[in-house]
Amino acid sequence: MAKKKKKNRVGITLDMTPMVDIGFLLLTFFMLTTQFRPPEIPEAQVILPRSHSDIKLPESDVIIITINKEGGVFISFDSQRLRNSILTKKIQEEWDEIDPQIKGQYGDAATMAKLVPSYPVTIHDLGDMLISARMRNPKLRTVIKGDRDADYGPVLDIMELLQKINISRFNLLTDLEFNR
Repeated sequence: MAKKKKKNRVGITLDMTPMVDIGFLLLTFFMLTTQFRPPEIPEAQVILPRSHSDIKLPESDVIIITINKEGGVFISFDSQRLRNSILTKKIQEEWDEIDPQIKGQYGDAATMAKLVPSYPVTIHDLGDMLISARMRNPKLRTVIKGDRDADYGPVLDIMELLQKINISRFNLLTDLEFNR
């Protein structure tokens, strides 16, 4: 039986340069389009209570009401446009009472309204701000973020205020507790 001659095959080479280019383009795109959460002011930082609920909060159209352990109430918005429209008037009214160091940091009321991550409010002002924000964006979700060592009084006051202004759906923000 005659042996068949095997043909020498030419190896195939793939140029990986376009693949690397696409990888870097995607990396650059995601780095440039990612929105980072602004850092909180020290007074608004809280230690969250623990719970077993693992419900995810929405990433947009959110108002966060923060209660620190001293009972101070702060409001923050995820939308810079909404934050600017709601806080500019409020900050202009209170500009003379604001700490000079904070004034120097931001320059003027309009800049502060754009850049401040959260702003201290009273319960009375909070109701007006929530109504105004809901009129501008009816899809807003309200989140209450309270310190684990805070008294329950301010939280109850805020929940009663939400009920009074017909915001019946809100979330209480907690840390997820893992079973060990």
